[in-house]
Amino acid sequence: MSTTTNSPSAPLHPDAILDALDPEQRDVALALTGPVCVLAGAGTGKTRAITHRIAYGVRTGTYKPTSVLAVTFTARAAGEMRTRLRDLGVVGVQARTFHAAALRQLGYFWPRVVGGAPPRILEHKAPAVAEAARRVGVSVDRVAVRDLSSEVEWAKVSLVTAEDYVKAALVDDRPAPSGYDHQTVARLITAYEDVKTERGVIDFEDVLLMLADMLNSHRQVADEVRSQYRHFVVDEYQDVSPLQQFLLDQWLGDRKELCVVGDPSQTIYSFTGATPHYLLDFTRTYADAQVVRLVRDYRSTPQVVHLANQVLRRGRVPGALELVAQRPAGPPASFTAYDDDDAEAAGIAARAGRLIASGVRPSEIAVLYRTNAQSAAFESALADAGISYLVRGGERFFQRKEVRDAIVLLRGAARSADPDQPMPEQVRDVLTTAGWTEQPPAARGAARERWEAMQALVGLADDVAAVAPEDAPATMATLVGELEERASAQHAPTVEGVTLASLHAAKGLEWDAVFLAGVSEGLMPISLAETDEAVAEERRLLYVGITRAREHLELSFARSRNPGGRATRKRTRFLDGLWPDDPADRRGRGRAVRGQARQQLTGEHDVALFDALREWRLSVARETDKPAFTVLGDATLAAIAELKPTSVAQLARVNGVGPAKIDRYGETILAIVAEQAG
Repeated sequence: MSTTTNSPSAPLHPDAILDALDPEQRDVALALTGPVCVLAGAGTGKTRAITHRIAYGVRTGTYKPTSVLAVTFTARAAGEMRTRLRDLGVVGVQARTFHAAALRQLGYFWPRVVGGAPPRILEHKAPAVAEAARRVGVSVDRVAVRDLSSEVEWAKVSLVTAEDYVKAALVDDRPAPSGYDHQTVARLITAYEDVKTERGVIDFEDVLLMLADMLNSHRQVADEVRSQYRHFVVDEYQDVSPLQQFLLDQWLGDRKELCVVGDPSQTIYSFTGATPHYLLDFTRTYADAQVVRLVRDYRSTPQVVHLANQVLRRGRVPGALELVAQRPAGPPASFTAYDDDDAEAAGIAARAGRLIASGVRPSEIAVLYRTNAQSAAFESALADAGISYLVRGGERFFQRKEVRDAIVLLRGAARSADPDQPMPEQVRDVLTTAGWTEQPPAARGAARERWEAMQALVGLADDVAAVAPEDAPATMATLVGELEERASAQHAPTVEGVTLASLHAAKGLEWDAVFLAGVSEGLMPISLAETDEAVAEERRLLYVGITRAREHLELSFARSRNPGGRATRKRTRFLDGLWPDDPADRRGRGRAVRGQARQQLTGEHDVALFDALREWRLSVARETDKPAFTVLGDATLAAIAELKPTSVAQLARVNGVGPAKIDRYGETILAIVAEQAG
């Protein structure tokens, strides 16, 4: 495990910084003046490239360290960037998330511009959204509050006001959440802002919006920030939102000293307001931009890289990079169809057990799935197999009570530590008083999770001691400093267990072995993905999952939900031609795909059928009290009126008609088509 230290390494000579890079990474490091666009595929060393670029700029005198602001999307990524820069002998560079950088600046300028202390930050939207719902007369439960909170957040990061929400949602073909109509959501957004104002609080989106407005409307503030920060680096630029881009524009002013790094093939957060538009159009915005492509994949074996490339190639993903594997050959990716969900979970647990027995650490194994609801089966199967696990996306490591209590004890022990006793032994003595034991408890569940958390602290103590120089051994104070720095960056120590995570939560991580579970239609793509854009994002999500694996990759699905149930599930269309089916099945599926591709629309549809479909849609909209377009769009109705499908299979080939629409309306639509034909 790599660890951080509290003092920077000796500065490297500029040539030594460049010598550590491959030719394309070197091009990035040499592109010291903007605008620069780095298109970096999965596993190609983008963080290495941009941190070496910053270090090279500092060592050659092109940058002052304090004039560089590097922003990314997670505290973990920002912490890793700071650690790498420090290891390169560079201190003073600001590497922060958008929100952390904005909050720091807003807090500094607020007393001067507004007066007094800045408002308190609303940690969670749910209570305010629930109160807003009550005020507009909307009945909500916990799930509805969650969905409405997400919609409020989408509107704010998309720079959509309550007045513009209905129009913006219609333009984006965005269904209103939890069955509410768009007008109701617009009224709720207004009420939510009123609730915040009355309580004297702001949310995280307000931090960015208020700072951007302050920079835009107060020239003196803008000049001060721009004189401080002259060079900007934005990581994961494919995930930037309109609000973040607006703030970035205010930081930049009319300057072009901007380096962006991203991969359009890893755009998987469109539902939150993220858009690859700014990355894909960067060379239009900056006609003189330097573009560097990183395609050498150092993470994954050729077998994993080949599958990832094929998934993108078959989907014709715009801007997709063709990765080139740099690692030696590994085992082939495996594909398994199980009878039911329980069998899939048990099978994956057994395979994970065999990997652990062969020497793969549990922390280097992950089970990835599309929805969080899928985790329960894998938790149960791994527990039955006696394999430790952790669910990513749950309570943060440093927020857990047992971890906070343990750090308090360690901090106290550091004040009276015995200099003659090795630090790892002292840590074990302290944590023993908190309930830690040398051997894990036999109990599962919460007791085992508490032990795993404290065991992670023990392991970190061993790692810190191992990297300390012989003439300056690590002390309790060293460990406490390490823990405090990690806590501020949310850089948790490794818990020795198999990781269970959704595909979205797995972004930015990697493991030696990855199990991609539930790769079936309805889950991959998810049944809610009913537009071409949504299905394309699901394909990119599968690509992200595949590229998390370094060496071992296993994909699976279950033909049935329950043991003994009907085998109605089919594997995902994204693996057509890649899943090792029997030849007859492969040829049959190939014909279906080619047949679908040949069905080009002319725009000449049956007007009478189109009118009949619109009349039916209107009746459904009235019955369900939803806007008509949420049933089916005009373009979809026109396609049906042209193609005149006579079977579910034919109807499924119409863009905009996904599995959920077929389940809900398929029989009725086919009946209308048949009636008009008769």
